[in-house]
Amino acid sequence: MLFQVRGAIPTTPWELVLTSSRETQFVLGILAVFSLVSWYLIVLKWWQFRRMRQLGDGFLAEVEKAPRLEEAYHAAMRLPPSPYNRLLREAVHFFSELKPGSLKGAGPPPAPATSAAATASSATLTTTQLEALRMVLAKEVAAERDTAARFIPWLATFGSVSPLLGLLGTVLGVMDAFIGIAVGGSGNITAVAPGVAEALVTTVGGLAVAVPAVMAYNLFVNRLGLFAGELEGFAQEIVGTLAREGRI
Repeated sequence: MLFQVRGAIPTTPWELVLTSSRETQFVLGILAVFSLVSWYLIVLKWWQFRRMRQLGDGFLAEVEKAPRLEEAYHAAMRLPPSPYNRLLREAVHFFSELKPGSLKGAGPPPAPATSAAATASSATLTTTQLEALRMVLAKEVAAERDTAARFIPWLATFGSVSPLLGLLGTVLGVMDAFIGIAVGGSGNITAVAPGVAEALVTTVGGLAVAVPAVMAYNLFVNRLGLFAGELEGFAQEIVGTLAREGRI
């Protein structure tokens, strides 16, 4: 008799899941998919940010050893691809297009100058050209930030939608429990408790998906802001290096 009672009334969360209604199991299935995807994105973005941090440290260590921008450029091109050397390459190539031959080995050969005045005028950038260079650097920083931010909004989506799905499953479970009470004609705690417990399982599932997703989203948004700030600072450092070397 005791075995039959324990088999009829769920006594563990897993038994609640197995004996729940189809609606509840459907909601739990969706939450399980959300959980798998969110954890995959959490691991993926953690690895990506960790990789970018390692590449950035190696890049800055090599660039700081170079006395001039040309040496820094050639040293950066020997390193693995990263947002930092892509930004430097874009800056050097654009500067070389504006002033051909001003950076050795980084652009087309200089055009023959016809006078000393022409040579002097080709040595530095005009105000318009400097503003164009800043715009190119800002565009590259924004592109790298957008690339690093890929898939992060999905964590916010899972974090906000999962509790709502859990609440939906809870409402459906409570409705099913009340219908069962009405059909069975019994309102004692033994008849009500399993249905209410089954309904609350989806709420627990929704929170279990939402909590790590929201925590990871906030963490990655913070890291993304730091990453974008470092790129912007490096872009300003490129402009400062050009000014220090008398190129702008």
